[in-house]
Amino acid sequence: MASPRTTDFSSGSIIRHLISFSVPMLLGNLFQALYNTVDSFWVGRFLGKEALAAVSVGFPVIFLLVAFVTGLTMAATTLVAQYAGARQGEMVRRTVANTMGLLVLAGIVLSVLGVVFHRSLLRLIQTPPSIMPLASAYLSIYLVGLVFTFIYNASASILRGLGDSRSPTLFLVYATIANIILDPLFIFGPGPFPRLGVTGAAWATVIAQALAAVLAIRHLYTVNRLLPLSLPAYRPRADLTLRTVSIGLPAGIQQTIVSLGALVLNALVNSFGPTVTAAFGAAGRLDQFSFLPTMSLSLATSALVGQNLGAGMEERAHETLRWSAILASSITGGVMILLLLFPRPLLAIFTKDAEVLAEGTRYLRTVSLGYVPFSVMFSINGLLRGAGDTFPTMVTSLISLWLVRLPLATWFARGMGLGSRGIWIGMAISPLAGLAMSYLYYRSGRWRRKVVVKKERPVLAPE
Repeated sequence: MASPRTTDFSSGSIIRHLISFSVPMLLGNLFQALYNTVDSFWVGRFLGKEALAAVSVGFPVIFLLVAFVTGLTMAATTLVAQYAGARQGEMVRRTVANTMGLLVLAGIVLSVLGVVFHRSLLRLIQTPPSIMPLASAYLSIYLVGLVFTFIYNASASILRGLGDSRSPTLFLVYATIANIILDPLFIFGPGPFPRLGVTGAAWATVIAQALAAVLAIRHLYTVNRLLPLSLPAYRPRADLTLRTVSIGLPAGIQQTIVSLGALVLNALVNSFGPTVTAAFGAAGRLDQFSFLPTMSLSLATSALVGQNLGAGMEERAHETLRWSAILASSITGGVMILLLLFPRPLLAIFTKDAEVLAEGTRYLRTVSLGYVPFSVMFSINGLLRGAGDTFPTMVTSLISLWLVRLPLATWFARGMGLGSRGIWIGMAISPLAGLAMSYLYYRSGRWRRKVVVKKERPVLAPE
């Protein structure tokens, strides 16, 4: 059987590989973010700040439900990249089938649990009563499509491990275009379409997610030849599941810790009323876009590092981190300056409410100060994930979020009497702690012990 199609990151220009691999992923992440941002645009601009708050308040709940499974997709990228780097094609195929089986099962289970318990979670984060009916209606429909989200994310993580970041991006482009077209049709109901309001935005997103999943599955089957037709082939294997979980469990716990922290932070934000909730939601959309280059470079770093460590070329892994940190900090530094100078026009994309615009401006001019240390931390974590060492990133998230960000945000907001501004200050400070811990662990070199597979290669003389 032929080897699966891969891109070799163990030779050639590292910075070229980083850019050529991360740019399609950046576009993909951009279109992924547009799913919810398009909803926020139509709802916030035309249905009012209560509707905008209702759409925004549900995302920490969604994040909580998908957080743990995100760790499994990260593990899939690491394993596929290392097996591909070591030229072990059969193990790539087994990993792909095992990952898809696990993720489809998880998606079905979490979709059901989310629909059943979403109102309890909304009450837990102190969702204002005035927006509870709209928030519940939007979230319950959105959660129906979780299984499609998991299928797409599993496929994208597999393709990234193979060095292909372009195909998942293309699938997201098609899906996002579908969402852009369907949103106003389902929200406002022109012609034969029903006027569904906020729930129409949710249905448009679910359909778009299903489209991305179908396109990704079709590509893995027809182009990469990695999906078997036999259903028993997708039954989780004990050895691969254990290996996937050993890498993905810390990453999944990390994501769960972050999502639980987001719930607590949202509860604190929601306690200051719908205006602050809406501002947090609108400014958070811009935050999301600001972090996309950092996230893309971090994922690219994991793929490059995974292949190079699998090929026994550690020095290229270090060089990958250096270039990743330089690129990430340069880009986020520029974004920070943009948000410091022009926050209000950017926020006006989502709302015309003067109070929401004023609060969102305070958010962006404070929180953006932490962008650069956050981006460098993400680059370091990308190297650690590529090595298969995800436990330290979990510990870093636990400490920086639960022992730094949330206590500081609460103390500044309540103890110091700064109100919502205090929350933004706590959010700006916490990335410094995360960066310090990640860097110290990287320098310790302990992550080398976690590499799953190595193919010994001779040390090449410098050119």
